[in-house]
Amino acid sequence: MRVRFSLMLLLAALTSTSPVAAEGGPAWDVCVGLSSTPDQRVEACSTVIDTKSEGGKRLAGAYCNRGHGLTEKRELDAALSDLDEALKLDPFYACAYNNRGRVYSFKRDYDRAIADYNQAIKLDPSMALAYNNRGESRFNKGDLDGALTDFDAAIKRNPNSAMAFSNRGLVYYRKRDMAHALADYTTRIKLAPDLLAYIDRGNVYRDTEQLDRAAADYGEAIRIAPTDARGWRNRGMIRLFQGDNKGGVSDYDKALQYDPSDAYSWNNRGQARLRLGDKQGAIADLRKALELKPDLASAQDALRKLGAL
Repeated sequence: MRVRFSLMLLLAALTSTSPVAAEGGPAWDVCVGLSSTPDQRVEACSTVIDTKSEGGKRLAGAYCNRGHGLTEKRELDAALSDLDEALKLDPFYACAYNNRGRVYSFKRDYDRAIADYNQAIKLDPSMALAYNNRGESRFNKGDLDGALTDFDAAIKRNPNSAMAFSNRGLVYYRKRDMAHALADYTTRIKLAPDLLAYIDRGNVYRDTEQLDRAAADYGEAIRIAPTDARGWRNRGMIRLFQGDNKGGVSDYDKALQYDPSDAYSWNNRGQARLRLGDKQGAIADLRKALELKPDLASAQDALRKLGAL
């Protein structure tokens, strides 16, 4: 999902494996540590695997966690190989099925992803993350009702899952059920108030014409991530809706500073400059918008009216 799921796909599970006789060591601790970076995880798990310092389920865990690190690095074929090996060593390893499903999801092989999530859920019906991830794959296949059912199940099993609330909010948003989308995004903000949480809720306020509230949420996005163009350009749009062309130009100045490749920001700033009487500035912006997106109708129409196309 937006996948932005984009619907934000930092979803792999890291679980400790069943204890065995080996006591582990520094490499093992980094391999399975929740705070390890992908590079650290891959290096540490490789040490565990190459030195054969672990066996049985813990060796399966090393392959699974290295597969997770490789997935985060988007080295998907290598990740898939590791997760296959983890499941050869332990065919009942729910986390490995979940993580392999995520690799298939990144490869856009959603049917295989769903099959792996099904197996993870069969082996561990309490795994909220597997329901969430299966919901994402169902969403990406266009099955909104199936996705909604899975996100409900994820939230039931983990009421503190900010991601599941975000994903369910997106499903409600796509269904145009704005009341439920707003409730889920508000819960997400309480659990994890990040840039996308405020932008998502701001979009609901925008689409329900609650423009002051939308501007406030986009303002929070700017406060959290002042060098990310998304907060600036979204608030810039609201300011244009409200007739604040100077404020809109100011926000789009910032948006274009941080993302000069967005044709819509050039177009919208050009439209605002035109309203402010800056004809030459408007023409320059609109031409840049068309350079980036030649079929942008609003820029074409404005330039024709200005006799500049």
